[in-house]
Amino acid sequence: MSGLAEILIKWGYILSGSDLNPSNITDKLQNSGIKISIPHEAKNVDGADAVVYTAAVKSDNPEIIRAKELNIPVVDRATLLGEITAIYPKTIAVSGTHGKTTTTSMIASTLTETGSDPTVLVGGELDSIGGNYRIGSSELLVTEACEYVESFLKFYPDCGIILNIDMDHLDFFKNIEHVKSSFLKFGNKVSPSGVVIGNFDDKNVVDIFNDIDREKVSFGLDSNADWKAEQISFNARGCAGFSVYHNGTKVGSIQLSIPGRHNIYNALACIAACSYYETEFEKIKASLERFTGAKRRFEYMGETNGFRIVDDYAHHPSEVKATLEAAAKQNPNSLWCIFQPHTYTRTKSLLSEFSTAFGSANHVVITDIYAAREKNTGEIHSKDLVDAINKETSNAVYAYSFEEAVRLIKEGAGSGDLVITMGAGNIYKVGEMLLEK
Repeated sequence: MSGLAEILIKWGYILSGSDLNPSNITDKLQNSGIKISIPHEAKNVDGADAVVYTAAVKSDNPEIIRAKELNIPVVDRATLLGEITAIYPKTIAVSGTHGKTTTTSMIASTLTETGSDPTVLVGGELDSIGGNYRIGSSELLVTEACEYVESFLKFYPDCGIILNIDMDHLDFFKNIEHVKSSFLKFGNKVSPSGVVIGNFDDKNVVDIFNDIDREKVSFGLDSNADWKAEQISFNARGCAGFSVYHNGTKVGSIQLSIPGRHNIYNALACIAACSYYETEFEKIKASLERFTGAKRRFEYMGETNGFRIVDDYAHHPSEVKATLEAAAKQNPNSLWCIFQPHTYTRTKSLLSEFSTAFGSANHVVITDIYAAREKNTGEIHSKDLVDAINKETSNAVYAYSFEEAVRLIKEGAGSGDLVITMGAGNIYKVGEMLLEK
């Protein structure tokens, strides 16, 4: 929302906005001349020509109710962003169940550092652009494209990236075929003169790729892809080094500065996209090797009592598994995962997948479920997840509060251990509490 506001300010619109709590983002918007109100109140929309809201805001919100009473047009964020993507001739839309923020950040950093001057909208904070958005002056727009409630079908990209397709957002999607059909529609929403870039190691992506009627470029590790990584190795921090091949010809080698096999895929997607817009490989390589990640993506928080603390946004079983495998490659004395499940529907529907996702950790602490946009119906509890994990790996305990999680870590973690706080909610606060910030 903040990035959209800054774009509209640049185009001469007058904006105001509201949030539940003040933050560095609301402070930044105020400095841009936008009136910010805390919290949401009906009077905030008086005099507006339109009201834009996020998916987190429901129909019982006082500002939405007031806008409808006054017959003020009410527009969801995805619709507004879609209209903006239609205005930029070169919109790069990064989709996929996992890795959107990191890949968008990689592309944004590369295009910014190489002088392409893109406008950027990213789902996390990125030091290289000074926040979660950047307003450029070129024809390039780089944005995440989320599949939830098929929001990305409102976009008009010139380049559509499909990182992977997995089962998620089960409060909306019926099954994996429903998810795949949405990504197929997304691929065919790309401009007829544009390109779709897809992961050929992902079976679900391969299943829909032939039905996408656009120019297509593939990437992968194990497949016969256009862009490929080979001779893969990992350093002591679990960061991958690999050779890059394009259509069978080696173009160079890269040593990433962020850990995990999954980030090879994100880097290949970045290479494919930036190369499509004629960025030289050596410049892409230099940027990727400098890239240290977006905030809350394996972000180092500090060290206390001899153990390191990292925070990560992983909240889907595939993400949890990949992140913990990356952490294990760093060979800590003991690996701790403090996990906050995100939404009741995801926890309930993917309970079986979650039960096997924590095998790389020595100790797992599960906190209460972060409700986000949902209400607790009493059908699932964090203790159910603990029981499911313990049937597989017997390494999980339940913490009824963040204070209890902190106590468990302080009593159990030792020198040389790695502690990861993990989840899409506010679990990062446990790391802050451990560091006494």
